[in-house]
Amino acid sequence: MHVHVHRVIHDCSLEEPIEPLRNGNNGFWRNNSTHLNETTDQTAVLPVCPETPPDLKGPLRIEFNFKVNLDDMRKQFSGTLREGGRYKPTDCVSKHKVAIIIPFRNRHEHFGYWLYYLHPILIRQQIDYGVFVINQDGEGIFNRAKLLNVGYMEALKVYDYDCFVFSDVDLVPLNDRNIYRCFDQPRHLAVAMDKFNFRLPYTSYYGGVSSLSRSQYIKINGFSNTFWGWGGEDDDVYNRIVFRGLSISRPDMETGKYRMIRHNRDAHNEPNPKNPDKLHHTRNTMDRDGMNTLKYTVKKIEKNILYTFITVDIEAPLK
Repeated sequence: MHVHVHRVIHDCSLEEPIEPLRNGNNGFWRNNSTHLNETTDQTAVLPVCPETPPDLKGPLRIEFNFKVNLDDMRKQFSGTLREGGRYKPTDCVSKHKVAIIIPFRNRHEHFGYWLYYLHPILIRQQIDYGVFVINQDGEGIFNRAKLLNVGYMEALKVYDYDCFVFSDVDLVPLNDRNIYRCFDQPRHLAVAMDKFNFRLPYTSYYGGVSSLSRSQYIKINGFSNTFWGWGGEDDDVYNRIVFRGLSISRPDMETGKYRMIRHNRDAHNEPNPKNPDKLHHTRNTMDRDGMNTLKYTVKKIEKNILYTFITVDIEAPLK
């Protein structure tokens, strides 16, 4: 495992490597690092991967009644994955460069199951992907949405990703035909969780696992940074999508089934009674609350074969 200790403060309204997109969307930002485009001579001779990957299994049996050994997993994937939890198909060129972003704090057991099931699924899906775990430092109030914004920023420093899948650590798909990629419209992947009896809890629900292309993400200015504690941030993103003239795409209810790893409510992530009212103001606040106002400090980056683990200080209040 390679560990890099950082004390780099990121202020997206000021930072030099970030400059406005030249497409008329003033106030939206992207990373222009010079090392993003990774190319190999191999890509010039390989065919493009097929639209439907040939080795998908369809419905899967998912259980959480065993202990995951990460050392064994690292050995198992040592010849398949690259450092940082990255993968490229070897027999074709993937159309999809996907950063998978997981907001995280103190959920190592759940993460073990996620890695155990998702890496084989994503490999079968023939995606050019990397796994980025964004770990909130300290004991302050959890902020899932702000961690997702951080994940977007940090992933683009590594590679020229064009798609971002945002996944809770406790959700595993029950069907590998639910492709972890981006579509013409923002995608809601976790449409039928077992906790909701495999139904959408409400029509505008956009929680659990979703994907946005880079252009879609920029168009909505990313996630809000102000949803401290549990609840509301996924509804705010739904509002942002609608207010920008986009719509939600979803797999069918069989393809979009998920199992959730049961757990108690996380400490310092209690429901915040102030969050619901913010949803009435999304239209007015989204242009000044998101990627263009993101501030955080990278404290440590750890990389191994299975994932990139980035610990960040997001200036969380203690209560």
